[in-house]
Amino acid sequence: MTPIIAFGEALVDMLSSRLGTDSGPETFTPYAGGAPANAAVACARQGIPSRFLGMIGDDRFGDFLVDELNRYGVDTQHVVRTREARTALAFVSRDAQGERQFDFYRPPAADLLYRREHLPSGIFTEPALVHLCSNSLTDNAIARTTLDLASIARRGGCLISVDVNLRPMLWPQGIVDIGLVEQLLERAHVIKLSTEELDTLRGDRSVDEWTSARLAKGARLIVITDGPGPVIAYQADRQRQAIPPSVQAVDTTAAGDAFIGGLLAFLSRDDVTCETFSDWLADEARLTEALTFACRCGAFAATRAGAFVSLPGAGDLDDLPR
Repeated sequence: MTPIIAFGEALVDMLSSRLGTDSGPETFTPYAGGAPANAAVACARQGIPSRFLGMIGDDRFGDFLVDELNRYGVDTQHVVRTREARTALAFVSRDAQGERQFDFYRPPAADLLYRREHLPSGIFTEPALVHLCSNSLTDNAIARTTLDLASIARRGGCLISVDVNLRPMLWPQGIVDIGLVEQLLERAHVIKLSTEELDTLRGDRSVDEWTSARLAKGARLIVITDGPGPVIAYQADRQRQAIPPSVQAVDTTAAGDAFIGGLLAFLSRDDVTCETFSDWLADEARLTEALTFACRCGAFAATRAGAFVSLPGAGDLDDLPR
């Protein structure tokens, strides 16, 4: 199996007890989360060797995150702890359909302080699937680190996966730096984004124009999700789609991370590397099977509250409708 290395933020989701227009006292329950950390756990839950890189506060919430990552089987030996900033928090409220609204306590936060000198020597010298998200671009210093890390990993022969995962409220003045996001996408072999994120990034360009431009700049697979709607996958010479199973959503917090984690786990089990990825993509049936599996992982996560705790392990998908 090809190992997974996820880089970026790990944070604590403080999940509201209210759903939709519920009234009465509101309480918040801490759940371990953060998009790249979720993806690492999603892979570990599928039995894939999985490592998380990032910086976490030397505080009780940081202890909680490291303990949870370890409990779910993620290698945390290279997680850096700091007293210079606290672990990030996100207060999460949900509507009646389980869709979320976030209030982030970041910046300042420990994950933004990770620098190139914290990167373990030689970590990208062996084949790996390296996963990143755009939330590590919202501050100039961490953006430089993230782009450097992606470049180093790509030069080292790793297969690079990027989940766009836009959170405008994390950016200065709430405005996403699209040019900076596209710099990260230029380093990616696999790009995953939602229809809403695609609309933000493509501007006046059509979907086909935007996807064609990204594929021309080095991406080999672009996957566009649409909540419970069909998933569309773009390659240089073809498109295909997969239909998620119909479920009653409770909390969609980690559904997208479960999806990309499922796809990466499938690639890992097939021993896919950067060198063999194009040959693997040529097998249309195998790619369709991978997308279907990823859809089922995402649907499962949406039926449970929280992030790490909602990610499926072996056998958890058996009862989902087909």
